[in-house]
Amino acid sequence: MAQFDLRSDTVTKPSLEMRQAMARAEVGDDVYGEDPTVIRLEEWTAELLGKERALFVPSGTMGNQLALKLLSRPGDEVVIGEGAHVAWYEAGAGAALSGVQFVVAGAGGLFDDVELEAVIKPRADYSPRTSVVALENTHNRSGGRVFPLPAMARIMTRAQAHGLLCHLDGARIWNAAIASGMRPAKIAAGFDTVSVCFSKGLGAPVGSALAASSERILEARRYRRMLGGAMRQSGVLAAAALYALEHNRERLAEDHRNARILAEIAGAAPGATVDLQTVETNIVNIRFESDIAQAVAMAAKGFGVLLSATGPRTVRAVTHLDLSAAEVKTSAELLAGAIAQVSSVAR
Repeated sequence: MAQFDLRSDTVTKPSLEMRQAMARAEVGDDVYGEDPTVIRLEEWTAELLGKERALFVPSGTMGNQLALKLLSRPGDEVVIGEGAHVAWYEAGAGAALSGVQFVVAGAGGLFDDVELEAVIKPRADYSPRTSVVALENTHNRSGGRVFPLPAMARIMTRAQAHGLLCHLDGARIWNAAIASGMRPAKIAAGFDTVSVCFSKGLGAPVGSALAASSERILEARRYRRMLGGAMRQSGVLAAAALYALEHNRERLAEDHRNARILAEIAGAAPGATVDLQTVETNIVNIRFESDIAQAVAMAAKGFGVLLSATGPRTVRAVTHLDLSAAEVKTSAELLAGAIAQVSSVAR
């Protein structure tokens, strides 16, 4: 049975053209700063994000963790939105590597400056020191929602008034840019550090980047080495990221349209609901009235559709470049059948 993989936009395979770009890549030793392809990628990424410099890293997790090490000290507190990647999907690295703890502002992933103010700790001996605000755009667990630019600006203004530094987890900033019609640099403006991913949505097999001031990136290079992320002839990987940036950003709009199709079909299944207002990019959260998410994921697998249960009552489906509009429609119909099957048994 053919399988339609909707688990994530990280499951894509490099295209033939991307593989050819990797094979042709001019390389050198990046630890010595001599890989020309890595240099081109870092310069272009910094330019796209409006920052002085960028650093190529193996993963989005490393990009985020480098940012936390740059912006905080052990014992500090980092403000995040509910369900933030740095707290949910990075294996406790914030505590293990930077010694920070997290506090959640607001609910649902996005928050505002008033909700930020409510969780900033007083400057007292008995309190942890609130030092960093980390925003995620798009926000994964809330369904790929775009963090509104005015809200981000108000948060940064409030943060700066308290002497806090700001990090943007922009793993899917490319989706946010396409959905909002704004340049990535405009979205990233004002943040002290920005992490971006090339293997989510853009189709590269590996790789992320951290962008910041020249001074911070020099320090980040040392931390990257400390964490085992210094690579040698990594231009082979950087070439894939360059190809992805050049060829696969604009087509993200297709994934967004396909996600809407999926949401409408799956959300109409008996026992399922999808808040269509939250379907802004390529992630769809499908919710149920009872704890059947895992059963739905298993039933869908039997129908040839792979997706993730992200909670007892929620499954997540993600569209990407390896699924055409027709394939997404077919997978959504199969998923709706799986939902109906499980719902009928659960009644």
